[in-house]
Amino acid sequence: MSRPPELYQWGAQIAQHFPGLSQPVVMGLALWSLGMIVVRSCSLTAIADWWSCRLGQPFDTVRERLRDTYREAAAKAGAHRAQLDLGPCWAPWLNWVLEGWSGTQLALALDATSLGQRFVLLVVGVVYRGCAVPIAWKVLSAGIQHPWKPEWLTLLKALRGRVPPTWMVIVLADRGLYAKWLFEGIGRLGWHPLLRVNAGGTFRPVGWYHRRPFTYWVPTMGRRWQGRGTAFSASKTRLECTLLAYWGEGHQGPWLILTDLPPEAAEACWYGLRAWIEQGFKKIKRGGWQWQYTRMTDPARAERLWLAIAIATWWLLAVGGEAEAALPTTTFPAMPGSPRQQSRRWRWVGIFRHGWSLIVAALFDHQPLPLGHGCPEPWPAVPIAPSNPPLPVPAGET
Repeated sequence: MSRPPELYQWGAQIAQHFPGLSQPVVMGLALWSLGMIVVRSCSLTAIADWWSCRLGQPFDTVRERLRDTYREAAAKAGAHRAQLDLGPCWAPWLNWVLEGWSGTQLALALDATSLGQRFVLLVVGVVYRGCAVPIAWKVLSAGIQHPWKPEWLTLLKALRGRVPPTWMVIVLADRGLYAKWLFEGIGRLGWHPLLRVNAGGTFRPVGWYHRRPFTYWVPTMGRRWQGRGTAFSASKTRLECTLLAYWGEGHQGPWLILTDLPPEAAEACWYGLRAWIEQGFKKIKRGGWQWQYTRMTDPARAERLWLAIAIATWWLLAVGGEAEAALPTTTFPAMPGSPRQQSRRWRWVGIFRHGWSLIVAALFDHQPLPLGHGCPEPWPAVPIAPSNPPLPVPAGET
């Protein structure tokens, strides 16, 4: 059977955005990513079974072709086989995600996820409309201690210069990843860290003599404070920065976030975007591609397979997000009992699911595949409540 037109179209898209990849690798990525969307799984067996039926080829032939996508060169048949090298792929992959991006704001999230006792993944992701797409990652063996510092810095440096310098780029990370070297490394890229810290540290505002615990600035729920100064006291951890402190209603404790942005140019609520990368992990696992059932044990092979997973994920998010952005706000009804404004858009169907529906519908109708591009939502903002006056300056501080 001749190659299906949808495979031609999608393979051409991958080749266009990864010009340095060989044709066999490009088609392998196309088979994987398009196959995942059809079978809603990244299972090698399920995808091979589908393509063997669609292509009219033996199951074992298709299965070996799929495996060659992530195999190392020595494990492939033939004298001129080469393995997929992810290093040169990071920059083109980010360029693809940002192609046609509306606006000049970009939020990245750093996080680690695990697969049982087998793998630990360090992921840099672009957060987008309640979800996230991986743009650079490292897969490590879970049973071996690894220094994360060089891995994180390598991933970030691989993306240097790939975002226009006029863009506003924030990089978000939770308390478990905070480190002074990470804060400074993000700043050297021309980006702005928003790193959450534990409540055990201290902060001294500019012009103050004494330090105060982080929690001093938001003593009760509903309080919000931000200012420039020095965080921590030890010479190895001391950091000139801005503290964004916010204790939202219904939360057990405050957000304490360090950034290099001026206080008047940053919002503590931006940190809420970080949670979207966890939704991205959910889509890669039980909410989408079912990666938690993989039988892979080689971290290097899993790392290469993740390029196909990332491509399939962004394809659904881009198509679904573009369709959602095109809907008039007035078509979104108010949610019953909600305290939020009626003009707020409510997502009844996630963009991941809606993107899948649009692509599958095009396949059923024998239409060209929709491609989509990034249409991010505006970053959140929280106005300062009139009932939240500034904290008094203790005597002797100025």
